[in-house]
Amino acid sequence: MGGTRGIGRAVAELLGSHGAGVVVNGRDGALAIEVAERIPGAVAHPGSPSVPAVADALVDTCVRTFDRVDILVNCAGTGALGAESILNVTSARFRDLLDAHLLTTFETCRAAAPLMVRQGSGAIVNTSSFAFLGDYGGTGYPAGKGAVNSLTLAIAAELREHGVRSNVVCPGAKTRLSSGAEYEEHITALNRRGLLDDVSFQGALDAAPPEYVAPTYAYLASDLADDVTGQIFIAAGGFVGRFERQTPSIVAFRDHRDEAPWTVDEIAEQVR
Repeated sequence: MGGTRGIGRAVAELLGSHGAGVVVNGRDGALAIEVAERIPGAVAHPGSPSVPAVADALVDTCVRTFDRVDILVNCAGTGALGAESILNVTSARFRDLLDAHLLTTFETCRAAAPLMVRQGSGAIVNTSSFAFLGDYGGTGYPAGKGAVNSLTLAIAAELREHGVRSNVVCPGAKTRLSSGAEYEEHITALNRRGLLDDVSFQGALDAAPPEYVAPTYAYLASDLADDVTGQIFIAAGGFVGRFERQTPSIVAFRDHRDEAPWTVDEIAEQVR
């Protein structure tokens, strides 16, 4: 899903070069057909998978064409830049951002997962972003990407027993969403405000092309990763990394069966 431009297109082309049957999805129908024609044996299915019927039809197209669904790659999204600050974002814009990042991912996973379970195998690779950390501000974009992470980890936990894997990639690449004067102004503003360090600032302005990101997706989709699930990876240029699983650390503890609740002052002392 989201295979007509940028990272999604690079992933579709790489998977096709390795012999995978590819269904190219995108909102632009003509472009979806054009990209599919460049990939041997690929077919196009345009539309937004955030619409349940489109997601169902997309998966049905894959089954009719290739008899099964072994891989689902979700790689769609949209940028909001400065228009999504909590100081100026509209409710409609926030919902649009969640729709573009979370609902598209959910609907295709919902449509494909039961088929993968019946097969006893399958690989889901979703797309998130460093922005899920909240370090760069924003609203709908980090919220949507953070939700994609949580959804992916929950799917991994639920479907592990059925042989279905689910992982996330946080990519960094030069695409139409990370190019142009408006993008550069936004990145410069983040750096000036101290929300983006100098190294990350330079990397954002000089990112590698999508072809450097695609192999991580292909790896996670392949049998080489048959024991890898529930993980959040990073792929940016020549850098491949992984976020460690978040675990809680104890700030304070007392047994409720023997002691009174913490007072506010006691909590403040423990946290300090």
